[in-house]
Amino acid sequence: MNPNGAIIVQSNMEIMVEVDAPTYEAARDAIAPFTELVKSPEHLHTYKISPLSLWNAAATGLRAKEVLERLDSQSRYPIPQTVITEVEDYMSRYGLLRMKKDDGNNLIVESDDKFMFTEICKLKDVEPYIVEFIDDTHAIVDPERRGHLKMALTNAGFPVEDLAGYTVGDPLPIKLRDIMLSGKEFKLRDYQKEAAQVFYASGSEKGGSGVIVLPCGSGKTVIGIATMALIQTKTLILTPNISASRQWIREICDKTDLTPDMVKEYSGEVKEIGPVTVATYQILTQRKRAKKAGDENSEIDLEGVSEEEVKKELANFPLFSQQKWGLMIYDEVHLLPAPVFRLSTEMQATRRLGLTATLVREDHKETEVFSLIGPKKYDIPWRILEAQGWIATADCNEIRIPMEADLKMKYALAPVRDKITLASTNPEKTDIVQRLLKHFSAPEDRVLIIGQYIDQLENLSATLDIPLITGKTPNKDRDRLYAAFRDGSLKNLMISKVGNFAIDLPDANVLIQISGTFGSRQEEAQRLGRVLRPKSDGGAAHFYSIVTQDSKEQEFAMNRQLFLTEQGYAYKIIKRGDWDILCRTPEELAARK
Repeated sequence: MNPNGAIIVQSNMEIMVEVDAPTYEAARDAIAPFTELVKSPEHLHTYKISPLSLWNAAATGLRAKEVLERLDSQSRYPIPQTVITEVEDYMSRYGLLRMKKDDGNNLIVESDDKFMFTEICKLKDVEPYIVEFIDDTHAIVDPERRGHLKMALTNAGFPVEDLAGYTVGDPLPIKLRDIMLSGKEFKLRDYQKEAAQVFYASGSEKGGSGVIVLPCGSGKTVIGIATMALIQTKTLILTPNISASRQWIREICDKTDLTPDMVKEYSGEVKEIGPVTVATYQILTQRKRAKKAGDENSEIDLEGVSEEEVKKELANFPLFSQQKWGLMIYDEVHLLPAPVFRLSTEMQATRRLGLTATLVREDHKETEVFSLIGPKKYDIPWRILEAQGWIATADCNEIRIPMEADLKMKYALAPVRDKITLASTNPEKTDIVQRLLKHFSAPEDRVLIIGQYIDQLENLSATLDIPLITGKTPNKDRDRLYAAFRDGSLKNLMISKVGNFAIDLPDANVLIQISGTFGSRQEEAQRLGRVLRPKSDGGAAHFYSIVTQDSKEQEFAMNRQLFLTEQGYAYKIIKRGDWDILCRTPEELAARK
């Protein structure tokens, strides 16, 4: 028994972590690589160990012995035997099955355990992909179904380690610059270099597919570029939107010797293919019929549709199939739409790099990311990068506001979905935004206001005379507003959920969230990430989420905060009695010190 232990490991694979324990931070960091935070009330947080969290840990090189040692060193009580057994069993399964090429270039799956091998290969979801058995521990599988088999095996509880290697894409010499086009020195940070090298694995079959998990603002784009320079091949980069695509193009041209005519955009506005092509997820999921109708944003409905029909229906599928890509980069891989998952089952012979701040998906398709893009290969806790100065120090605040009597009655009588909208669009939020804008009015402050409901944003934009960017804002207008915000001629900017990801606004130091997508943890992480880039003046970042008290919105806010709590961020709750601190100007605050 360890009286100083901050965790209690339970037989149902849950871990209780005491926040007030003196060893809390050490315990949290010790278990983070193989757990997921489930809930985080004030004093006792609950983490869960799952098969997928253990397999992702195993893929990074962590072993069952190390996991159990970490649990034992931090636990107040002995670890239940069932947990020891489950950790050893699940972690031993990763690599128990291996996918390779034999001397005849056949794709085979193999194992050292003939009894287990025979049993798994006879499973109804696995058997269709087995072409023939070579012996008791080796079978030839359909190379066109490499991704399907990996998915079936993972779902069966036996993830296969893919060591079959990759096709060689068309060569593309790429050299990183020492001096960027801006005239500043360019040098990879140690963790960026390490992440790229871990993925590449010296070109061996042990590398080449997987996900890098790092916070927004830490330079994931640079890691992608460093990986391109290691592999030296024709590359397809997939992004969430046109703004993100153009940011990638700017970064590639700024940090490599590739010229603009070699880095092309493939989107709803521009359809060009080059040695490096940057495309949006939307354009890849565009239906042929929608294209004829002029609807650039319509995605195919996959319900009851076969894979061959999906490929025939996708207008831009040839971008995948008719080019000899040697590397595919999935930016914000946690946002992958279902049709791109389908296409990714066909791309298993191509190196695949996923980049994300969080592997959490609200549709619970983390298993598909693991199987089809690859396991987690590298991550660093956010607070470590903060301590090293690579991302800004951040304080997170939740401002709770009441409902006035009329709204409270409407809320009481409304159906559940309308309750969410009523709480999220509470008119009292306008007053809080005004207080925050007054509070952060110093010359160096750059304030982003972000929300989910367009009507709410439009009304607030008109009231406060702050420009608004939504999905309908033309890209040239978006670029103009982003540029004005970057150069300081525009101090405050309002954005809809199009600003959740992949926009580079390095000097934004305050984010005010007035509404969000229900209880989305990954959205909360993305939004904080908008202000985490290191500030030119070394200042901190400030994140404010305005929430209606005693409402569905407050319930969702508790879930949204889970991921950031897991990363070590504590939310300060600000209620009506504390609102006066939001009224003081920076000068008034300075005078008080």
